[in-house]
Amino acid sequence: MVSGLKDRVAVLAMGCSRYGERWDVGQEELMVEAYGEALQAAGIDPTDIGAAWYSSHYDDIGAGKSGMPMAQALRLPDIGVTRVENFCAGGTEAFRGAVYAVASGAVDIALAMGVEKLKDTGFAGLPAASRGTLVPLYAPLHSNPGNFAQLARAYEAKHGIARDDLKRAMGHTSVKSHANALHNPKAHLRKAITVDQALNAPMVADPLGLLDCCPVSDGAACAIVTRPEIARKLGKGALVTVKAIQLVSSNGWEAQQSEWDGSYVHTTRVAAQRAYAEAGIDNPRKQLSFTELHDCFSITELVTLEDIGLSEPGRAWRDMLDGRFDADGVLPCQIDGGLKCFGHPVGASGLRMLYEAWLQLAGQAGSRQLGSPSYALTHNLGGAPAQNVSAITILGAA
Repeated sequence: MVSGLKDRVAVLAMGCSRYGERWDVGQEELMVEAYGEALQAAGIDPTDIGAAWYSSHYDDIGAGKSGMPMAQALRLPDIGVTRVENFCAGGTEAFRGAVYAVASGAVDIALAMGVEKLKDTGFAGLPAASRGTLVPLYAPLHSNPGNFAQLARAYEAKHGIARDDLKRAMGHTSVKSHANALHNPKAHLRKAITVDQALNAPMVADPLGLLDCCPVSDGAACAIVTRPEIARKLGKGALVTVKAIQLVSSNGWEAQQSEWDGSYVHTTRVAAQRAYAEAGIDNPRKQLSFTELHDCFSITELVTLEDIGLSEPGRAWRDMLDGRFDADGVLPCQIDGGLKCFGHPVGASGLRMLYEAWLQLAGQAGSRQLGSPSYALTHNLGGAPAQNVSAITILGAA
């Protein structure tokens, strides 16, 4: 009988590089930056690590999809390194692999790393498919702004929301995240914006303006996980444990059936319900302390808040304007600035969100600390609304 992961794995430590246009470093240096922070916080020797998982979207020259770039950059102690890639949800996929290894008893301590160096490529997003003359039908990633603009239009139409009201809510979503990022020295964009600036920004894909979109950034994040009893032997007091990890891949239902209306992300709804059941959460609006969501675009954050049950269907835009998800609101969202201000180094974003969750739960978030949070949820989305991978992770105090 399946028992789930609840409290079987502890997050020993995490690390995160500074995000931004890191012209001064390569992918290897970004990994070392994140790994050094995590290793020092964990208080272990590199030889204590039994296995590692490595997330990066793009192929490394000469290494294909192997784990060697990570093994060599970090000089790991002759252990297995598994390379994973699951669209933009790769960071959570790496974390899931490390957590599963520890929970199974295969290793005592495992490492998960996510990294991406996007600025040097000159490319502003996920690459288009290029095999043959026809784009594979299972990966319609022609334009990410276009895909999520369609989500906005469908959401607006389904719930009868006035265009100006939705735009104001999207603007508030971005303003809130920029305000939070002012307190985060590792964020890429650390500048306050106004709702008027967001509403009057150049149009990218109607109704998404420039300030509704996350930037292109370089960055890395990593986690070191172990069993709670080992963490206690290492002298760790208040532990942060994994309560649930659920990942759902689209099976094509959205694009092939008429039931889906394009106004929500089906896999996110399924993953969230399974994660709540695994974590023993029956009232997420009361039990969750804060969330880190995959806000590649402002509309994605609004729709996700409904998909994970934190707003009633068609009400997230009102809750956003009411300040419910602000830093001083009932349920803060993107307290570190989110993808909106960190950018989206594809393979790293899932772990970067977990990094903030771990900091907050461990009481180490500095000037943006939220008091004494008990449960944190992260949402990592890969692909487009019609075909995607959704990952939900819940961390909490042991």
